[in-house]
Amino acid sequence: MKHTLRLLLLRLLALAARAWVLPRQATIARVLYLKPDHLGDILLATPVFAALRARQPQAHITAMVGPWSASMLARNPDIDTILTCPFPGFERQAPAGGRLMRRLRPYVLLFHYGMLLRRGNYDVALIGRDDHWWGAALALLAGIPLRIGFAVPECRPFLSVALPWNAHDHVTAQGLALVQALPGPPLPAYIPARFTPAPADHAWAESWLRENTLAAERLVIIHPGTAGPDKLWFPERWAAVADELVRAGAQLVLTGGPGEEALVAAVAAAMHTPAIQLAGRTSVGQLAALLGRASLVLGVDSGPLHIAAAQAIPSIHLYGPGDAGRFGPWGDPAQHRVIRAELWCSPCGVFSACPRGLVQPECMQQIATEQVLAAARQLHGNHKNDGKAKLQ
Repeated sequence: MKHTLRLLLLRLLALAARAWVLPRQATIARVLYLKPDHLGDILLATPVFAALRARQPQAHITAMVGPWSASMLARNPDIDTILTCPFPGFERQAPAGGRLMRRLRPYVLLFHYGMLLRRGNYDVALIGRDDHWWGAALALLAGIPLRIGFAVPECRPFLSVALPWNAHDHVTAQGLALVQALPGPPLPAYIPARFTPAPADHAWAESWLRENTLAAERLVIIHPGTAGPDKLWFPERWAAVADELVRAGAQLVLTGGPGEEALVAAVAAAMHTPAIQLAGRTSVGQLAALLGRASLVLGVDSGPLHIAAAQAIPSIHLYGPGDAGRFGPWGDPAQHRVIRAELWCSPCGVFSACPRGLVQPECMQQIATEQVLAAARQLHGNHKNDGKAKLQ
């Protein structure tokens, strides 16, 4: 009943907003891409911007993203303008205000940003997240005549083109399907993800490696942290993997973002061999430049692992409650390996606490140390002709 009422209200909102739609032009001059997600998912959208640029080379391309992920696109050559919006439901801190204000906030923001976007005179809006009804409603309130998204029941009333929806498709493939709905030349069979660190970030990485007497051909990075406690593996297992990699000749570095210092320290404390810790002391660009110099990167479902994959660095991704089919690495599966337990309840998509009430989620518990080590050895064995050291 609640779901039915919600759909009815959304349809009424869409019906009322259709009077605001601007006339459709014969050519596409301005394109808006709406993507509310965080760093990893924004990186997975970068092939979409490259496809947009190839398909509509004359168009002005605007990305509207959350302020939490704008840095991921700051140097992307396929984007002309970056706008930020505090998309409701995607903040990782609860908004201020009382209960009533929190309930009204999504709709207040919807009308506020709808009026702001209306000044942009966009010809096309692509709704970059398949289930994002708020973004679809925003495009309609902004008066954008061509609004392309997926036929999710909550989104469909706001769209002018609703593509067939498969909830299991990879998010990058979905984004490319949105671009395919526009006129233009055929797209390549594969478009890689892209993140380009600034020259200063590259200079920092080179300097840091020299200061710590690390050789890129032997550099292995473990990035154990991520948002969402149930996506984490266990410090003692990361420590066991790290010790074996060091014994095999790797120069090991443990990295982490702000707030992950304690996790990285716990991994280092459980190791029998010394490890360099670099947590909370790099910008996104500096971390990316360092990851791009490694011979192997290991971690869980996180943005930094997607950054490594985007730079063609061999990577191993541990997935539990997250859906690797939709949000896994974008690239050659021979070089970017996913390890996950094939449980009946996985992926559940719940990252804060196991829905089964387990203190340690079974989907992460069942990933064994030897599985990760075997993948590391195989990945280096398959990575021929790059001049980098192989794990024995």
